[in-house]
Amino acid sequence: MGKKLLVQRRGRGGLMYKSPSHRHYGEIKYPDSRNWEGRVEKLVKDPGHYAPVALVRLNDSSVMNFIAHNGMFIGQKVRGGTDVEPIEGNTLPLGLIPDGALIYNVEVRPGSGGDLSRAPGTYCTVISHGEKVTIKLPSGKLMDVNPSCLATIGIAGGGGRNTKPFLKAGKRIHAYRSRAKRPFSVRGVAMNAVNHPHGGGNHQHVGRPSTVGRNTPPGRKVGRLSPKRKVKKNA
Repeated sequence: MGKKLLVQRRGRGGLMYKSPSHRHYGEIKYPDSRNWEGRVEKLVKDPGHYAPVALVRLNDSSVMNFIAHNGMFIGQKVRGGTDVEPIEGNTLPLGLIPDGALIYNVEVRPGSGGDLSRAPGTYCTVISHGEKVTIKLPSGKLMDVNPSCLATIGIAGGGGRNTKPFLKAGKRIHAYRSRAKRPFSVRGVAMNAVNHPHGGGNHQHVGRPSTVGRNTPPGRKVGRLSPKRKVKKNA
């Protein structure tokens, strides 16, 4: 009897495939208060995030986790709300941020806590204002967002992370394990027949169509989806 594919085991869940959240500093989101002010108390490396994390102590003595921007320093004063200046490190609604500003940790819905451009070295650009605010994503795509959504001015810190090589396979394994990611992948044709439908045989070949139908039920809809049907245009 065959075994489940690795991607199916990951989808089922389990301790082996869950990110070790007990090692993380906590959730990174904006405070619930309308206007807030605080100082950067510490810059830390969170195993669950590639970008550096800033521990900010607010005026009410609570400590919040923020994604640090490029150039942030300990003791820096950061503010958020509707009556703050649009300078680097401050958090404002998109409707109050001027055109051309570079922003990161952008909310998609008001109160979501930050969804877009959280990776190190990434940023969005405010293009125009209207009924909704148009921003340019790091991919170059334009997106219309509610003016009440919050965003932090600046560029997410930790840029250039990919320029430093791992040098050793063990370094990559430990780094990926912190995020419950696979540091390597094995081809299906290289497996045994019991482990994968592509496995087995006298030489490495699939032996059947390798695409999966678009109407396949969940659990089996893994791998390459069947290509879209090409329709010839009438001349």
